[in-house]
Order: sequence, then structure tokens, then C-alpha cells
Amino acid sequence: MKSPHAPVHALPLYRRHRLRSAVLAATVAALLLGVAGQAPAATGAPAPNGSTAGAPVTAACPEALAGKARCYTDQDGNGAHYALAVPIRWNGSLVVHAHGGPDLGDASDPARSTEDLERWAVMVEEGYAWAGSSYRRGGYGTRMAAADTESVRRVFVDRFGKPERTFLHGQSWGGNVAAKVAETYGTKRETYGTKPGADGAKPGASGTKPGAYDGVLLTNGVLGGGSRGYDYRVDLRVVYQFYCGNHPRPTEPQYPLWQGLRPDSTMTSAGLSARLRECTGFDAEPAARTALQQRNLDDILAVTGIPERSLESHLRFATFTFRDIVSTRLGGRNPFSNRGVRYTGSHDDRALNAGVERFSADPAARRDLSWDSDLTGRVSLPVLTLHAIDDPTAFVEHEAAYRDTLRGAGREHRLVQSFTRESEHSGLSNAEYANSIAALDRWVRSGRKPTARSLADSCAAFDRTYGTGCFYDPAFRPSPYASRVLPRPGGLTWPAMTAGQERAWGRIDGVGIAP
Repeated sequence: MKSPHAPVHALPLYRRHRLRSAVLAATVAALLLGVAGQAPAATGAPAPNGSTAGAPVTAACPEALAGKARCYTDQDGNGAHYALAVPIRWNGSLVVHAHGGPDLGDASDPARSTEDLERWAVMVEEGYAWAGSSYRRGGYGTRMAAADTESVRRVFVDRFGKPERTFLHGQSWGGNVAAKVAETYGTKRETYGTKPGADGAKPGASGTKPGAYDGVLLTNGVLGGGSRGYDYRVDLRVVYQFYCGNHPRPTEPQYPLWQGLRPDSTMTSAGLSARLRECTGFDAEPAARTALQQRNLDDILAVTGIPERSLESHLRFATFTFRDIVSTRLGGRNPFSNRGVRYTGSHDDRALNAGVERFSADPAARRDLSWDSDLTGRVSLPVLTLHAIDDPTAFVEHEAAYRDTLRGAGREHRLVQSFTRESEHSGLSNAEYANSIAALDRWVRSGRKPTARSLADSCAAFDRTYGTGCFYDPAFRPSPYASRVLPRPGGLTWPAMTAGQERAWGRIDGVGIAP
């Protein structure tokens, strides 16, 4: 009889792969005996900047994992809250999760990592341990979030020992973060036997092991990077103001639109929604809109290519997150440009292009945003992506940008992309998540790459457990990024940041975005 605490797919994996480490074996035994919460305290794994992480403390698991896992929370040495989960029937491998956003605010949100654990409990139900960081603060900072993601991996290793395999998972902006982790920490070599706790090593261990991670799963990822990945929101910001003229109003203090919002503004999300409603009637039935509102809405959507259902969320990003990037992270400097862009699709393109606000990026600000968030494509790990074709937030063309990035770096052979006929951004089918992590695991263990067809075929077995559906479209290929997002002059080649640029910029004092 199968245990009620283990999914049908986790049990064979657990039996098939014996734990190779005595530390792991002892930990699993303790978990199965129900005394994992009494394991020895952590020795203090160093975070990527050398600070010391705190020891995890036992916490309640999300309801979906009750009786199936042991859960832990705490803060690392950088102040980032984190959550860990170890299944009762652990298969010996770990999934390190990078969450999306970025959430705004000055402090780490203690609830974020536990909410993410609840959302992606499917990974734990499949037998994988799970670790996720809330990041040390809100606001933009891809390398900061990548360092905190690496930090929570080290916390896990210090507490439970080195897993057999470690996989990265990034969702939404977390896809950008996880891809940055893979490039920054994925090829690193860990040397054991130097001193207790070094690189998460246990005292007495010796030898050199390959890098920290074994494979990467990116789902609905924002993979175009920061210097190009938000250009359609730059366009939204200026096109919206051309038609609506209320953000800011003529009676309010004026500021360049690349700021998103002036630093001292007290505007709230509700206030922004009211202005959008005033101009477009976006949340009203079409019959309730005025003729001018309907025309404004039609023009904004046609020019920017943004779906109507996500217009408000994109405008929030182009307002509040742009303010965070510009005013808080880049010291008021402008990393954005729309110079040379010709807008089309409106009822009067000539008037639009003559009247829309234009600006050019500050080269140093653009360099700093690029160094922080753009990807070089130099990844040495297997990477599997899963993306909803009708994702209204991270357009599926981000996958074309990532494919071209890896191709430009000569690493396209490390990439397998899959696409589904889904239309949500924040979550995909649990059966597809389970199928994806299992396929990545098999790829890493066997060296045999999955294909779009094999992924579609293998999903049905997982759907018998989860019943959430399989929606793969093996024949789909995304159009080039420039077909969806108007390119800036010189913005057609990938990667957006070469490995040589990354090395050169990394030698400049103060480059990038401060953690």
C-alpha cells in the first residue's frame, strides 16, 4: 500500500535513488521518526557576502503539506526571511525557488517565502525538499535577489547536508533571478575540508565537488532582462500620457515620464486606477464607456500590444516600479529610452509620434541596470522553460529573447523550451510543474534531453494525480522579441549584455544596483 503522505510519482523516485551522504541518511531517518525538529543547530553557513545565516527553526507547514513534510523558517545573515521544507519521504534532491515581483518596500517580507511554499507545494509533494527566500528587501535588484537565493541554498546545506541534486526554479521576475543565479553561482566549485561551515561544508569533509546547482526550471519567466525587458512598459507610460494627460495632470508638478512617478508623490495604486478609469473606463462594460474612453483604450492597447485584462498591472509597474528603479536604485538617473521608436496602430499615428514624450537613456544608468539584470547566456547547466502562450504579463516572446541570448553565447544546446495553451501568469497547472521538474531531473541524471513532444506525452501520468490538466502545444515557437516589443536602435542582437561587458563593467566601482 502506498503511504498517504507520498505522491505516486515521488515514491519510485525515492526508492530508486539511494541517499549517498551519511548526513542525508541520518536526517531522513530523523524525519521519518518525527524528530527532525530536534536536529543539531546550524553552524552558520556564510551568505554570499560573507555574513552568517541563522539556524532554521521549526514552523507550521502550509495546510497542503500537513503530515507530509517538516517546515522551517528564519532569517539569513542579510536579513532575508526564508522558508524550508523537507518531505517525510525525501528523494534526496532540493528545489531552490526564486520568487517574482519585485515586491516594493524596504524590508524583507516574512510571509512571502511561506506563501510561495504553499503555492509550489507540488514540488514537495513530488518528493523534493524546497527552499525559498523572501529577499533581504523589496524593490528592484536582480543580483541582490540572486545572492539571497544562493544564501538560502547554503542555509539548507548547513542544516541538512548537501543534497544529491539541487535544482533552481524561478517564476516571473524570479525567472530572471534564477537565470542570474545559474550564470553567477551555477558554475562555481565548492571546496570541502577547509574549515567548518565553509561553503556549507560539514567538518571533516574533503575533496572538490562540481557547482552548486544541477539544473534550472524557468516558468513564465521575464527573460529579456532589465535593459530591454520593460521597453513595452516605457511605451505604455508615454502613450498613456499622450492620450490621457492625467498622470501627471497639467495642474500637478511635472516630471519626466521615465521617472514613473515623482519621488515625493503620495499616489496610491487606487489613485492610479481611478485615473486609468477616468481616461479609459477600463473596468467598465463597453456600453458604459464614453466614446472618448473607448477610443483612448483602443489606441493604447493597439499601440502597446498589452492585453486589456493586464493593462492596469502594467501601468502600475510603469509607475511605481519605475520610480523604485530610477529614484531609489539608480539615484534619479534614467536607464530608459524611446528615442527612434515609431509608434503605430492608433487612429492617428502621425499625431501620436509628433506629440509623445521622447527621451534617451543615461549611458551609465543603462549600464548599471543591464549589469544588474541582463543575462549573458553563459550557463553551463541544463535549462528547461515552461511558458503560457497567452501570458498577459511576461509575454511569451521573452522566451525568444532567452533562446537568442543562449544562442548568441553558444549555449543553445543547454536549453529546452516548452509552451502551453494557458493564459495566466502567476501560476500554471500543477501537473505541468510536476512533469517539468521530473523531466529536468531525468535530464540531469541520464544526460538525455527532453523534447517538446516528450514533455507533452509524459504529463498525463502526473495529471492522474493532480487533475489540473496538461495543455502543452509541442508545435508552438514564439516569434522574435522585436515582433512584440518595439526595438530601440541597436536593440536587435542578443545577448543584451555580453560576457565581456559583464567582466569589464564588474571591475567598475559602484557598478549596478546596491543590495
